[in-house]
Amino acid sequence: MSTFAIAMQELRAGMRNRWVLATTVLMGALALSLALLGSAPTGTVKADPLAVIVVSLASLTIFLVPLIALLLSFDSIVGEHERGTLMLLLSYPVARWQVVVGKSLGQIMILAAATVVGYGAAAAAIGASGNVTPQAWSAYAAMVLTSIMLGASFVALGCLASTLVQERATAAGLAVGMWLFFVLIYDTALLGALVADQGRVVSKPVLDALLLLNPADVYRLFNMTSSEAVSVYSGMAGLGDPTALAPAVLLAVLGAWVVVPLALAVAAFGRRAL
Repeated sequence: MSTFAIAMQELRAGMRNRWVLATTVLMGALALSLALLGSAPTGTVKADPLAVIVVSLASLTIFLVPLIALLLSFDSIVGEHERGTLMLLLSYPVARWQVVVGKSLGQIMILAAATVVGYGAAAAAIGASGNVTPQAWSAYAAMVLTSIMLGASFVALGCLASTLVQERATAAGLAVGMWLFFVLIYDTALLGALVADQGRVVSKPVLDALLLLNPADVYRLFNMTSSEAVSVYSGMAGLGDPTALAPAVLLAVLGAWVVVPLALAVAAFGRRAL
């Protein structure tokens, strides 16, 4: 059984899950709501409606996609162990790393399908108006792609949590803790540190490095600053030197947030006693 076969098995199981369908409908409904309501005043102010939607959807994605990704992946290993199916799976000619990578790949494919369908509905609704620039379409496509990468990074983190614990309930608690830390606590603590520091220690290069330690911040920076059409509406068009964190660097770091936790999960599962 190859890595791809495990991924396809995970994908088929996910597609039969009503929770996955509900997630897709939720993402589509929220995206459509933002598209229809958020773009209403753009005709008056002559703003690009799709660029405005990118700002709104990027903010929504930071909260929603990581949570969905962690809910998909937190029991990928420990859940199989508790159900007694992990030993059966490993009785086939398959390496442990193939189990971890295959399951993660299948979950990423599920999340990618939900993201493309949900956010594609919003793009179709805005595109029907015909008042969209090519630059805004490019920014929207980049937002969808990086949304999938953000979800993939949290799938990898959830899979890592699943390999480190022995009980499903513990993995669920760890997944919730990860979501709270990366999505809510990290930025709040960083803001507090900046206010207390008053620029004495935390210089701009240090701040850039600290932002790279959070995949949600990397995602936000990329989508708010990489496109001029979007940065104007996000309020970040005039913030500092735009070359300090180039889009290519942000994409590379976001990719590293997928690869590194997944590699750690492979290493941890390789040492796990069954």
